Amino acid sequence: MALGLAWLPHEVQYSLDAIIRTLWRMAVSRRLLLQWQTSSDVERHSRNTAGALWRLMWIGPALAIVLALVFAYSRPSALLMAAPLLLLWLLSPAIAQWISSPNVPAVFAPTVQQMQFLRTLARKTWAFFDAHVGPADHWLPPDNVQIHPAPAIAHRTSPTNIGLALLANLAAYDFGFLSAGRLLDRTVQTLATMRLLPRHRGHFYNWYDTLSLQPLAPLYISAVDSGNLAGHLLTLRPGLLALPDEPVFQPRVLQGLLDTLDALRAALDAPSAGTLMPLQHLLEARLASPPATTGVAVTLLQEVLDQTLRERARERIAQLEQVAQETGELALMDYRFLYDRARDLLAIGYNVDERRLDAGFYDLLASEARLASFVAIAQGQLPQDNWFSLGRLLTTSGGQPVLLSWTGSMFEYLMPMLVMPSYEGTLLDQTCRAAVARQIEYGTQLNVPWGVSESGYNTLDAHFTYQYRAFGVPGLGLKRGLGDDLVIAPYATVMAMMVAPAAATRNMQRLVEVGAEGRLGFYEAIDYTPARLPLGQTSALVQSFMVHHQGMSLLALAYTLLDKPMQRRFESDPQFQATSLLLQERVPKTAAEYLHSSSFPEMDGQSRAAEARLRVFTDPDRARPAVQLLSNGRYHVMVSSAGGGYSRCREMALTRWREDITSDNWGMFCYLRDVASGAYWSAAYQPTLKKTELFEAIFSDARAEFRVREREFDAHTEIVVSPEDDIELRRTRITNRSRTRRTIEVTSFAEVVLAPPIADAMHPAFSKLFVQTELVPELQAILCTRRPRAHDEAVPWMCHLLAVHNGHIDEISYETDRARFIGRGRTAAAPLAMGTPGDPHPRLSNSQGSVLDPAVAIRCRITLEPEQSATIDFVTGMGDTREDCLQLIGKYRDRHLADRVFDLAWTHSQVLLRQLNASLADAQLYEHMATSIIYPNANLRAEPGVLLSNRRGQSGLWGQSISGDLPIVLLQIADPARIEIVRQLVQAHAYWRLKGLAVDLVIWNEDRAGYRQELQDQIMGLIASGSEASLLDRPGGIYVRPAQQLSGEDRVLVQASSRIILADTRGTLAEQISRRWAETHMPRFEPSRPRRAPVAAVPALPAPAENALVPHADRGLLLGNPHGGFSEDGREYVIVLGPNETTPAPWANVLANPHFGTVISESGGAYTWAENAHEFRLSPWHNDPVSDGSGEAIYLRDEETGLLWSPTPLPCRGTGECVTRHGFGLRNPPRFWI
Repeated sequence: MALGLAWLPHEVQYSLDAIIRTLWRMAVSRRLLLQWQTSSDVERHSRNTAGALWRLMWIGPALAIVLALVFAYSRPSALLMAAPLLLLWLLSPAIAQWISSPNVPAVFAPTVQQMQFLRTLARKTWAFFDAHVGPADHWLPPDNVQIHPAPAIAHRTSPTNIGLALLANLAAYDFGFLSAGRLLDRTVQTLATMRLLPRHRGHFYNWYDTLSLQPLAPLYISAVDSGNLAGHLLTLRPGLLALPDEPVFQPRVLQGLLDTLDALRAALDAPSAGTLMPLQHLLEARLASPPATTGVAVTLLQEVLDQTLRERARERIAQLEQVAQETGELALMDYRFLYDRARDLLAIGYNVDERRLDAGFYDLLASEARLASFVAIAQGQLPQDNWFSLGRLLTTSGGQPVLLSWTGSMFEYLMPMLVMPSYEGTLLDQTCRAAVARQIEYGTQLNVPWGVSESGYNTLDAHFTYQYRAFGVPGLGLKRGLGDDLVIAPYATVMAMMVAPAAATRNMQRLVEVGAEGRLGFYEAIDYTPARLPLGQTSALVQSFMVHHQGMSLLALAYTLLDKPMQRRFESDPQFQATSLLLQERVPKTAAEYLHSSSFPEMDGQSRAAEARLRVFTDPDRARPAVQLLSNGRYHVMVSSAGGGYSRCREMALTRWREDITSDNWGMFCYLRDVASGAYWSAAYQPTLKKTELFEAIFSDARAEFRVREREFDAHTEIVVSPEDDIELRRTRITNRSRTRRTIEVTSFAEVVLAPPIADAMHPAFSKLFVQTELVPELQAILCTRRPRAHDEAVPWMCHLLAVHNGHIDEISYETDRARFIGRGRTAAAPLAMGTPGDPHPRLSNSQGSVLDPAVAIRCRITLEPEQSATIDFVTGMGDTREDCLQLIGKYRDRHLADRVFDLAWTHSQVLLRQLNASLADAQLYEHMATSIIYPNANLRAEPGVLLSNRRGQSGLWGQSISGDLPIVLLQIADPARIEIVRQLVQAHAYWRLKGLAVDLVIWNEDRAGYRQELQDQIMGLIASGSEASLLDRPGGIYVRPAQQLSGEDRVLVQASSRIILADTRGTLAEQISRRWAETHMPRFEPSRPRRAPVAAVPALPAPAENALVPHADRGLLLGNPHGGFSEDGREYVIVLGPNETTPAPWANVLANPHFGTVISESGGAYTWAENAHEFRLSPWHNDPVSDGSGEAIYLRDEETGLLWSPTPLPCRGTGECVTRHGFGLRNPPRFWI
């Protein structure tokens, strides 16, 4: 609008001149009727100088001056209103000159620090090729080198990799990192290997094994890879031929040495780096005044490198010419069989094994395939129609036209620019600049570093190898869903140096700040996609190096810092010069803009619900605890929401665990004690059962976490299992939230088993006799082993260690005797080791050896300043030998290696879900089901009537090939349309198996279709197609049974034995498992008269008839001891216990007849049996001389005050003295005085 007004006088003059000339020639002169000029001719002869424009547009300034004088004389008030328009007319020639001046490209002028940064980056990037392209891989570049999580080298390569590695050698020579001799040697070695590789019609196959040099199946020819290799070889050829004409010595050698020193200094610590300063100063001085002659140069190099450089000029020139000829020959490939003449397009590839051309074609100009098309056209193998058949879909980005690519990646736009020239103002140049600008804008919008391209991302396969695919920016690509992922590839920014060097440099420095730089240059990528990130992280670093990305980075740096050396070599080839007009296509003035449909939602009929990534529990005393299964496939951990659980390695139990939902007090625990007050609690709810100020149990697929706060101490515990080793890591971070210096004691505790769980459950006291412990104080660890009972028995070893980070250990002690830790008559809820009124701060005894009741416990005392945090790692693991355990101890005392476990555990969980094709929601559902498998849930079991009607035992299952030793999950299905529930359960079974939970899955086919077994075939097909195919009718496997073939008794028996019963008629699997059931609870007891004083809590008992409360000597006891003695008649043994007193060991009495009996101890612990004391127990027998637990008890309660106690010392002791009498044929009840 403003420009139109500014040029209005000129347009009026121009139009009036044309009208008057036309009328004059047609009506009067009748001459020059055919005189005219084309717009292109006018454009060629027009000049945009200031004088020419002022002469051409004189009418505007003249009219502005005249009107200004008129208004000033006649109407001065109107002059102010007309001033803006008059000013436009006055300056219209100057405005025209300004907008007509050509764009001056911005010159990249990096600072000294930026130049040093870029050249050091180039040196690090070259170090990748220097280190990994060598004789081990026959001088072929390995596809990638992975650093984390599992170091690995991919010994395979592709034509693109080979071409970029050859040009990387040449770029290193340009930078001064490589001498001409080494350049020639490395090139000769690679070309010699290339001549040995099998080829097809001149084309190299898509992949080769770099160790065996054999092509990898399937044999495949990639059109774009072949074009890349040919283009790179033809760029290499002039570079080699130019070497004889270059000076023997160039200053860039000194600069290359200086860059090497910079990279080395950055990798060293400060003292070591200081030793390099004299050499650096010498190089800088020599670089400031480089030698003028070869002789001086040799002297200088001898001074710096202390070696003599001798060039064999004639031999080397001859060898260079031969190598250059070989590169040209290897670049000759037959593209005709890849070309579709009907479409005038190159196919994506050709399958040699099947002799089949791909159905897909490269049809976009904005793609990496344009290099292949250009090379093939230049070689005369393809017509130019191929170039003009490439799609030119235009869109607008930032107000500038840009060609659309498929994925909108930096790779597609900029990869050909690494060797091909770019001409300013052309369509391709404008496209590349607009694409980079859009990438920068996209990164700014998301507040992350910019640069999106195809790359690895934070997902690994079963071999812990990063996966790879193309990523792009929305608005540049045709592909939908580009905004679903956010993966930043640093090499994309390095490539952008060719277009926007200043912005790219700043972005690379930002990438270095976020840790994206490694020893060999930039790492592969930074993944910001939330779905692929561990909890609590905003990004994940993909720590690998792709060879072709390293090569592209080095070439892009050479483009910017060395003034396009590869492009000059590419242009020097005559056949490319003849075809270069194809690259100079101008931006079309009018074009239909492509409208993106990627912003429209996908109409798939399903809304994507956000998955809850965490399960959080704030009630530690839940009626039914939740569980989390952690495993690496060998080492298994189960953790309940209260903190209980088990640790197992293969078939071996490391810690003791019993299936007891009422107590859930088995597992590995951590006690915390405030030294000042003596108060103690646990890092979870178990085993102390103390309600803390804050409690949270947080379960995710890879770890279990507990957060507690008590007495101004915050404790955050994380539990993970390492995929690398058979260990579990329990990390507790303790923070002092008070304003004063505090001291806290941290104590671990676990009962050691080192035997199969069933063997320990059958006879725990006998199993404990064979465990031996050993302290390793210098490593702050405990070793445990089981003495073999046979010469061929494998000897297991277990280790338990403590490591403190960010804190100082004031005191440390150990315990391996459970009896000393817990104390007679006590439990893990209030162990003796946590202090008594008489000894509030006991030390652990440091016992070791052949203890009768083994355990592992390590205690450390730490002092924390206000707001200081300390991290305590408890690592428990298993090895085959003592040396293996010592190696594990040494490894996981290292903080960095321990930190690595958390990343590996999360990665392993993602790999497991990918293997099973399961989502996070599926995993959470299967964990929910595992709770009811480990702790039976009556709501998911058979109806009470079914349980009552069962008259058969475990042996009745054997006829169905089911052992009954493992939990059973039963599914009844009749409708083939509901086969999805079978798929889910088969998947759940695989999930449980991989998590170490062995389950028998029984599927009843209730279909009555008769001869056609459609449902049976579907079920068997689902099982056969998955990982559970080998587990049919095997323990811990899947059992498919036609329900019609089962008797009524068999059906009742299986239903009564099943932990979970599901049916296809009750809804989906999630609905059946998550269904809430109405539960009835007993009313809370309310005492009728509250206690007013502790003394009146229990009415005083009348004095016993016997002298129960007098000293032992006065009772007339024979052979007395501090705990009692024999009665005067010798028929009874009398035990007298005061408050808080116990006997050193249980005193048990057996009361039995030939068919029935019981065992009862002095504390009241008992169990009862019928017929057989081992096989037919009516109540449980714990066989625990320490805690003396019992499944039988009598409780007394005062209904008025609510005071509760038991008439025996256990389980709920009163406050008075207790007298127990053991005699023949009778058991006198204990007597209390309260």
